[in-house]
Amino acid sequence: MSIAKDNGADIERHERPPSPRDLPEKDRQVYERVDSEVAKYASDTAVYVSPEKSDQLRRMIDRRVLVIMISTYFLQAIDKGTMSFASIMGIITDTGLKGQDYSWLTTCIYITILIVEYPQNWIITRVPIAKYLSFCIVAWGTVLATTAACNNFASLVTVRVLLGLFESACQPAFIVLSAMWYRREEQTARVTYWYMMNGAQQVVGGLLAYCFSLITTGPLKSWQWLFLGYGVVSVIYGLFVGWYMPDSPMRAKCFSEEDKRLMIERVRDNQTGLQSRKFRLDHVYEALRDPQVWGYALIALTTTLPTSGLGAFQGLIIKSFGFTVLQTQLLAMVLGFYIIIVLLGSIWIVKRTNQNLLVMLGFVIPSFIGTILLMTVTPDTLARKVGLLICYYITLSFWSAQTLALSMISRNVAGTTKKSVAVTINFIFWATGNSIGPQVFLAWDAPRYFIAFATHLGCYALLVLVIVALRFYLVRQNTKRDRLAAEGHVQADAGNVVHGFEDLTDLQNLSFRYVY
Repeated sequence: MSIAKDNGADIERHERPPSPRDLPEKDRQVYERVDSEVAKYASDTAVYVSPEKSDQLRRMIDRRVLVIMISTYFLQAIDKGTMSFASIMGIITDTGLKGQDYSWLTTCIYITILIVEYPQNWIITRVPIAKYLSFCIVAWGTVLATTAACNNFASLVTVRVLLGLFESACQPAFIVLSAMWYRREEQTARVTYWYMMNGAQQVVGGLLAYCFSLITTGPLKSWQWLFLGYGVVSVIYGLFVGWYMPDSPMRAKCFSEEDKRLMIERVRDNQTGLQSRKFRLDHVYEALRDPQVWGYALIALTTTLPTSGLGAFQGLIIKSFGFTVLQTQLLAMVLGFYIIIVLLGSIWIVKRTNQNLLVMLGFVIPSFIGTILLMTVTPDTLARKVGLLICYYITLSFWSAQTLALSMISRNVAGTTKKSVAVTINFIFWATGNSIGPQVFLAWDAPRYFIAFATHLGCYALLVLVIVALRFYLVRQNTKRDRLAAEGHVQADAGNVVHGFEDLTDLQNLSFRYVY
């Protein structure tokens, strides 16, 4: 079989033979299992893309895809965080909220996500993903703007439910996009980049909330201007996403045909598939029986339960230390910087050590320390108030576990249908944790919230057990496959990437190796 060179040293490929059947079965692609759009660009055999060309393609993808994911998630995070800032800007008294009403305004979003998560994932794998994302952004921006017109609990619950419906497409779509466009070693950083917008929204959101808090006259209250302004910006941005972002490498009119072919080939050795419109029942059964799928789901549950409560009540918690409303808005910005440092620090350590799960464990330790101190130290002096504020910040260290687990789903779960089910299960648990989180902050337990923080300690303990068990399982799976390859089983050879686009699951494809 001849070797052909294209674009100088950029690529080196095996020419396509007259018929794939001329090749041994183990060395040819089974086109019946490859998506028809992918098959138009995927070679029968693996194409070598030089590191220089791969880097050039990655930069091109970053400008079109990563920029949109980062800015979209930032917008979603800042939109979702408006209620936390509005809680100390008068929305509670202006709308007559009592008891647990405020907690339910966060919980109802995640109950909605819990219900619509699988339909959303089903839609995402079957429609032009960028266009659908654009529609959802415009829709949630419209809903957010109408929050300014709400004057009671019932109207607020209605708009919050609709907000959850449209925002539920964001994270699942980004996991699919990360796996579609990026190599496995690039995905951890990309997932972290868009996920750390949770921290960026704390910084920018705190500053903007401070500015909106200065509005004391006019036809609208400061919190109403907050919702209206963010909603209008979201609608305009959503229209831009539909125009600028490509749906997939195959449909990217902004790239040349040759670049599209190379973009597809550079992710072949991910062996997680690229796209498939076909629903495979065997993938569903496998996902439901796969321990790693449930491991990621439990990580989502044990991390989102604390984050949702800490996020929804951050203004009330920080204010309880003795700070004013304006000081609280500004101090929320520091929390954002800390989250960004935690997430960037975690991916830096992962890149240096190649140990995702051990890094997760390391970042859970400060959360234990911070929470215990919040429960035992009283804010009766200025020094203690500052110390408690720092403790509150460091409790969010475990957030790195949530981010790294999301990147592991995109890298470790192969097969379009299986990944869809795995993502659905993950976000069902994610929504469950987010739904429960605000409810453990009981009104009668304010302002110290001992019950809530004790619940968080239980979550961190379970998180540690899940991480240890998941690492044991993944190491064991790789060891089995390495042993098969050493015994001469060609299909278990980690270098065999011919079947990377065939929509095989990670368990069906013995040449697949897990990251842990």
